[in-house]
Amino acid sequence: MMHWFEGPLAAFDTETTGVDVEQDRIVSAALVAQDTAGGRVRVTRWLVNPGVPVPPGATEVHGLTDDHLQRNGRWPAPVMDEIARALAESCATGRPLVVMNAPFDLTLLDRELKRHRASSLARYLDGVPMRVVDPRVLDKHLDRYRKGRRTLTDLCASYEVVLDGAHDAAADATASLELVRAVCRRFSTRLERLSPAELHALQATWHAAQARGLEAWFAKSGTPETVDPAWPLRPELPAAA
Repeated sequence: MMHWFEGPLAAFDTETTGVDVEQDRIVSAALVAQDTAGGRVRVTRWLVNPGVPVPPGATEVHGLTDDHLQRNGRWPAPVMDEIARALAESCATGRPLVVMNAPFDLTLLDRELKRHRASSLARYLDGVPMRVVDPRVLDKHLDRYRKGRRTLTDLCASYEVVLDGAHDAAADATASLELVRAVCRRFSTRLERLSPAELHALQATWHAAQARGLEAWFAKSGTPETVDPAWPLRPELPAAA
């Protein structure tokens, strides 16, 4: 019997102006889909003119300059609508959605929808469940004592997944999809009996525990910092914030 992680998967990734989900903007995004392990990957890409300057540090990461985005990017409002509709349509098929560090990409998309469409990701989903699979959460839980960083590049090296062109949204999404397959194969005895819905619920619990552990580590190091336990989407900040 083929396990779900060998079957249809989709993956989503963004490149952005920074790392603040409340203030930064999406400059590119990609949704990839694959019907079976080793099968053809279908890619949908979006390039966005964010309407704000792209900091040099962000350009150094993904290579997208202000000039390039102004010449070739589209205005955010229609793009955010297209992205949210594409995610909703994919989720409606029951296809699990792979998102590396989901609280970043999905929250940023949600805030962009609020900013440009006066809407939210939940409204586009309209009750359709999102079965998110986050390779970062999976790896931190299943191989918690392994030392070293857990960026996408690091995880791909650890699981022998090819990452061709890091910090390109389509390349990162494709690698994340393959990474989920690799993680689930390595730990199949612990995951094979779980449905995507059950795994989604467990990841929320695992991520919250990981956030508490990271907060404790910060406190012990003398640099207290709050780590949001919400997964896969952070709640909106109060209006006063």
